Amino acid sequence: MVAALSIILVLTSILMIILVLLHKGKGSGLSDLFGGGISSNYGGSSVVERNLDRITIIIGGLWFAAVVGLGLYLKK
Repeated sequence: MVAALSIILVLTSILMIILVLLHKGKGSGLSDLFGGGISSNYGGSSVVERNLDRITIIIGGLWFAAVVGLGLYLKK
């Protein structure tokens, strides 16, 4: 059980880093390398940005659940 939760924690941590870096920043950043600067000129939030937000929230929830689950399991 500890190994499964640890693997989930590592995978969700890596995904969270990638997803946060893909978000559009206020200035120029890593998001501009992947086309984020192009969509910022047109204003408004696109479907891609909203989906990226949703995916980030879901992965963040999974990460939080893995942290709490691992903490509770190791506390016993």
